[in-house]
Amino acid sequence: MKLGSMEAGGTKFVMGVGNEGGGIEDRLVVPTTSPEETVGKAVEFLRGKEIEALGIGSFGPVDLDESSPSYGSITTTPKIAWANFPLLRELKNRLGLPVGFDTDVNAAALGEQAWGAGRGLGSLLYMTVGTGIGVGAVIDGKPLHGMTHPEMGHILVRREDGDAFPGTCPYHRDCLEGLAAGPAIEARRGVKGQDLDDSDAVWELESAYIAQALMDYLLVLSPERMILGGGVMKRTSLFPLVRRKLVGLLAGYVRHRRLDDIDGYVVPPGLGEHSGLKGGFALAFRAAERARTGRRA
Repeated sequence: MKLGSMEAGGTKFVMGVGNEGGGIEDRLVVPTTSPEETVGKAVEFLRGKEIEALGIGSFGPVDLDESSPSYGSITTTPKIAWANFPLLRELKNRLGLPVGFDTDVNAAALGEQAWGAGRGLGSLLYMTVGTGIGVGAVIDGKPLHGMTHPEMGHILVRREDGDAFPGTCPYHRDCLEGLAAGPAIEARRGVKGQDLDDSDAVWELESAYIAQALMDYLLVLSPERMILGGGVMKRTSLFPLVRRKLVGLLAGYVRHRRLDDIDGYVVPPGLGEHSGLKGGFALAFRAAERARTGRRA
């Protein structure tokens, strides 16, 4: 089955054509500009590729309530041109195909479960640390939704001793994203994180806040594996720091054989930069099955 995928990001849109086995046959990356221009380029790429369904993993917040008039729309994003833009409706109308829709991080979690670091697991968590912090989860084989979709990047964490940084989140200031996303690192040091040495003290702070968040997610969701991606986590020296701090925070309270192998529990994405794109194929396949059977896939 030939499938389409769209990873709709605040900085760039990644489109792909592939199949239900996760194979990528063609790919296009375009910058995120206006909705009209960006969606137009996406449709131009996808049209004529003979795809049977499309999967979209979108930046947000988005409306995932299928009973809502604005289902499939981007909602309160600070990217003003995209606020309340009906992304799902536009793509369905222009392509005339079944379309699966979810958050970008839930799509990435689905991709990792199908073909990456979460293969064979019933539950996992995918966290991206970059321009923002987003977290998706698959529980019992399904992406986690609720009244809205979870916004786990905006949880509150305890400040580390001596950290007086006010935070960068425009809504909450010193939530997890405000203290630990890429812009927070840059604001703390005056240079981008990629230009800092591994020995810089900011990485101790960064790993401490990420470890706090992972402890919270573990206690609430109890996923079988935690996958950490995004630009900040390309600094692989962060992984040992995060794992060590997470073990320290848990203090032996949660006991499980998976936690005995902490290096295998907190891991980088198995699909590298393709987690979201391949997750779109998983969403597309579910949409195609739903259209075929009339039931939720």
